[in-house]
Parts: sequence; C-alpha cells; structure tokens
Amino acid sequence: MKKIISALLFPFTILSFSATGQVKSKAYNTLLSTLLSHTVTEISVTEASKVDSTVVFLDAREPEEYKVSQIKNARPVGYDHFDISAVKDISKDSQIIVYCSVGYRSEKIAEKLIANGYTNVSNLYGGIFEWKNQGHDVYDTTGITENTHAFNLVWGVWLNKGEKVYD
Repeated sequence: MKKIISALLFPFTILSFSATGQVKSKAYNTLLSTLLSHTVTEISVTEASKVDSTVVFLDAREPEEYKVSQIKNARPVGYDHFDISAVKDISKDSQIIVYCSVGYRSEKIAEKLIANGYTNVSNLYGGIFEWKNQGHDVYDTTGITENTHAFNLVWGVWLNKGEKVYD
C-alpha cells in the first residue's frame, strides 16, 4: 500500500512551483499550491487560530467527517449538497473561514459564498489536517478528540498528528 501511495504522490514532491508557505511541510505545500485554484483569500492555520470568537468557521466536509472531528464551534455546511440557505442567518460582512480536509472543497464553497455576496470569506489553507498537524484541538460531540477524519488513505498521508479515522 505504501508503494501505491508513494507512486500517486511522487509527481507532487518533485514539482517546483512557487508556494505560499502557509503549511509546515514543503511537500504538502507543493501539493496545495497546485491543487487549489487560489481564487479566494487564503488564511493560514497560524492566523486562523488567533481569530476572535465572532469569526464563523464553516466545515465544508460531509456529515460523517464532521461527526468525527471539527474545529470548535464550526458549522457544518457540507460540500456535495451545499445549499446557500444554510448560511442565510450569517451577515454578509461577517468574517467567515471555510475549511475541509485539505482546502479544495472549502475553496469551492468559499467561491459560492462570495458569488452570493459574502464579502469577508477565507479558505483555511491546509484544512483541518494542517490545523491538527500544528497541534490545535479538534472536537467531536463529546469534546476534544484525538480522532480526525482522514478522508481516505491517499489524502490521509497529509495528516500527521492524532488518530486517523476513515469511516
């Protein structure tokens, strides 16, 4: 299995695109710099971890991922079945940080929010994986957990701290 994962990820480790440097791993940063479109403002985990309690975190992962682990007080909005009405109670000028596992799905949801008039939307660069990798807590329904939903074996290689959960 490690050989398969290495073969899938090898192209990303040899690319030398300019990167934003917002995650700790150079290989992860290279992957993200090519995976993301960079169409919305990106916020680093370091910056996001310092925001005040008025900031709204939106989780753009699916319900089964959210149940396993989420950033404290994040609201689940999903990805596959995202509906803009799920955020109608949020002021269009509120500071919103959208996240998913690595940042791809959250970037797409952030684009939809912006297209619907939200003016202060950021994508968490590196997603919940980088949040956990940098030592920040994640939560489930009972409180702080070491479990983090790792999406699948290919993407889970980027989650380096905590317990990986795939169901």
